[in-house]
Amino acid sequence: MPESRKDTSCDLFVIGAGSGGVRASRVAASLGAKVFVAEDLYLGGTCVNVGCVPKKLYVYGSEFGKAFQDAAGFGWRVTDATFDWPTLRDNKSREISRLNSIYERLLDGSGATVIDGRARVVGPHTVDVDGVEYQAERILLATGSWPTKPAFSGSELAITSNEIFDLETFPTRLLVIGGGYIATEFAGIFNGLGSQVTQLYRGELFMRGFDGDVRRFAAQEIQKTGVDLRFNLNVASLQRVSDGIEATLTDGTVLTADTVLCATGRHPNIDGLGLESTQVALNAQGYVRVNRDFQTDEPSIFALGDMTGGPQLTPVAITQAMVFAHTQFGNESRVMDYDVIPTAVFCQPNIGTVGLTEEAAAEQGLSISVFRSEFRPMKHTLSGRDERTLMKLIVDTASDRVIGLHMVGPDAGEICQGMAVAMKAGATKAHFDSTIGIHPTAAEEFVTMRTPDA
Repeated sequence: MPESRKDTSCDLFVIGAGSGGVRASRVAASLGAKVFVAEDLYLGGTCVNVGCVPKKLYVYGSEFGKAFQDAAGFGWRVTDATFDWPTLRDNKSREISRLNSIYERLLDGSGATVIDGRARVVGPHTVDVDGVEYQAERILLATGSWPTKPAFSGSELAITSNEIFDLETFPTRLLVIGGGYIATEFAGIFNGLGSQVTQLYRGELFMRGFDGDVRRFAAQEIQKTGVDLRFNLNVASLQRVSDGIEATLTDGTVLTADTVLCATGRHPNIDGLGLESTQVALNAQGYVRVNRDFQTDEPSIFALGDMTGGPQLTPVAITQAMVFAHTQFGNESRVMDYDVIPTAVFCQPNIGTVGLTEEAAAEQGLSISVFRSEFRPMKHTLSGRDERTLMKLIVDTASDRVIGLHMVGPDAGEICQGMAVAMKAGATKAHFDSTIGIHPTAAEEFVTMRTPDA
């Protein structure tokens, strides 16, 4: 931390050292700006510490049990396979610590100064960190989002995605409340690791916002894995009992779990940030309002990433950070492009999606052709597993462009990343049709679908 008064002024003060804040700090510093970045929790933010990275490691861990079962059809005999939760948990923690150190070295190497402490905005150009005031030409808010826990009787007994990675004891019975991608991913993870998992969602069908066919197909396949998936149902109350946590559901039924995970959404992480001392405003959904240059209603204060709403994805925050830094300190005029953003859900089986859903295309009044394929993966002809894959293309009939691509099945995220490049380049259905497939793969199905749905 700077010791003398002359070291408390900078060109850019970044609050939050998550994916967006770190990238903005590094790029701005590389462009010659004097940058301070404050973080009071952990370097790398949600993604590195309690999000994408540990989640994907746990997904890998959870898939081994299924692989051991499938191996029998291929002649392998796997006996006495057991799972040890502390080994996975502690190995994960060591990897996260390694990544934290890398983020620290990246920031130090870029010339940005890291300040360990909780930052609070006290004016348009002033930030307070543990009693020390810093003056900045520009302030960048990059504090991300935080899990939301609804209020109901006994809700204090439930945990959030922040705590589930480091449970002291593995839950043999897990109740998951929520129907978004976070809830669905953790239901799959703990089911795969051996928990008896029940997932509740208050609506008729989970994964709101995804393509309707994807949502229905994913529900069908997830139920096959053993997750007790219940719709139109919620928790009315929780209470501690001798053998765990007793949940009374809205239909009057009662079940007991060792752990209850509340994954019912996230909200901007702005509590205590001091925005009331500025002209920074929130939008109707409670996110920090910004213009296309990430500028808030206070001209000297900017914000990006999850706290501004929009696609809450790590690569989006990183790209926003680069646009911000080059625009503000690189004498460029960059604009963030939100068109054709691919994403994946690491539920089991995986979901990959790029572009418009069928429902969104219809809402825009587009004339479309829909191509759909459902099949049993080649692997399961010998494993015997009753798992199927769905692939779907949505084509704008006027231009022949592929405007939506969706998949439920193994490696969906890996496959859809390459497809996103093609779609970003304006690929048409004719381009897909003229591309030679790689055989035998699941991905080749995307270039062999010839007949649209009736």
